[in-house]
Amino acid sequence: MSKSPAAYIDAHSGDLVARLQQLVGISTVNPPGINYASITSYLVHELQAVGLKARRLPIPAAKAKKVLPRNQHDYPRYNVLGQLAVRGAKKTIHFNAHYDVVPVSGSWRHGSPFSGAVSGGWIYGRGTADMKGSIASLLLALQALKATKTAPKLNVEVSFTADEETDSLLGAGWLVENAPIKPDYAIVMEGGEGDQICCGHNGVVWLEVTVHGRAAHGSTPEEGINALEKMSALILALDEYKAKLAKQTFTTPDGTVMRPTMNLGGVFSSGEGGKINTVPALARFSIDRRVLAVETVDQAETDLRAFLTAAAKKIPQCKISIAKVSDNHPCYSAPEGAFFSAMAGCLKRVRRKPPVYSVSAGFNDMHFFSHHLKIPTLGYGPGGEDIHAINERAKLTELTRAAKIYSDLLTTFEG
Repeated sequence: MSKSPAAYIDAHSGDLVARLQQLVGISTVNPPGINYASITSYLVHELQAVGLKARRLPIPAAKAKKVLPRNQHDYPRYNVLGQLAVRGAKKTIHFNAHYDVVPVSGSWRHGSPFSGAVSGGWIYGRGTADMKGSIASLLLALQALKATKTAPKLNVEVSFTADEETDSLLGAGWLVENAPIKPDYAIVMEGGEGDQICCGHNGVVWLEVTVHGRAAHGSTPEEGINALEKMSALILALDEYKAKLAKQTFTTPDGTVMRPTMNLGGVFSSGEGGKINTVPALARFSIDRRVLAVETVDQAETDLRAFLTAAAKKIPQCKISIAKVSDNHPCYSAPEGAFFSAMAGCLKRVRRKPPVYSVSAGFNDMHFFSHHLKIPTLGYGPGGEDIHAINERAKLTELTRAAKIYSDLLTTFEG
């Protein structure tokens, strides 16, 4: 009697660990975006090994140079696309994960952050939790279906994309605009974990505000306009805007009350030529405005710009300019209908308890599928601990559970 996919996954959990160690061992630190060619070649091979047609999609150099800073022009960008056409299937499900990781620092408990060391039921290393572990879980799920000759109920698309740790413009953003994909449903394999299914995330608007003053000698400050003092007054004026934001709310399906937030000065600086005996002529600070699922980035930016402009006019000799650094759309898929019901059933069968639906305060690549492609999208993966930090790690049992959940969904949900 042949094994079920779940039994196969249990028996071959070592394959998952070995794959994840391979993935972690290929350092894909971004910025600047190293070893993208190596890891995408490996991922194409692994997708083909588990039964998908797969290829690497290079980003045209001219496009990359328009997006990337000059010091990254020598680091090519690639995305990977795998596809499996299932006879009789009418709908298509898309799985997405990013393969880039953030830089490392500090002293790790198990030596090299790229070793994939296993200890106490955990696997350690940069990317184990965010989110090469998800890649390894999905590959084992697909391997299990092939080995047990169990056909999915839907056509399958898989993308492994670049640059989520920066802006995703050459990763998932490029994919949804240029790749030959036609999904009806999408799972971005992060955002939700354990008993939580993520059905949306906040958006963000990043602005840089420059305050323009006038330089003067430190002994005659009255002859200048101190940009730092004007910036300080403007920042204090933003308390009123924060109070306004605090009155806005969005209640998630699990009952969490979310509010938009604003963080000031994650980056701040003076202009060139600063000196202790000079009145500063320039001061800059950043604004990180988180946008609720019920807001839009355009309206959030418009409102914030209007407030800044009006506040500056109330401060004598305060001249400002505002530049947008970046934005990302919020997204939300109401957890209703067959797709979310099927995923909930998979979690309940594998984890033995009913799931809850959450909305992430951060953001990931879900919005490219939910907002841009306008398809039902959820976030779920094995997760982990100390993401972006020293001793990042993923729990081995959660990695195999995620593989079982993916395989269960593929074999029970028809769309």
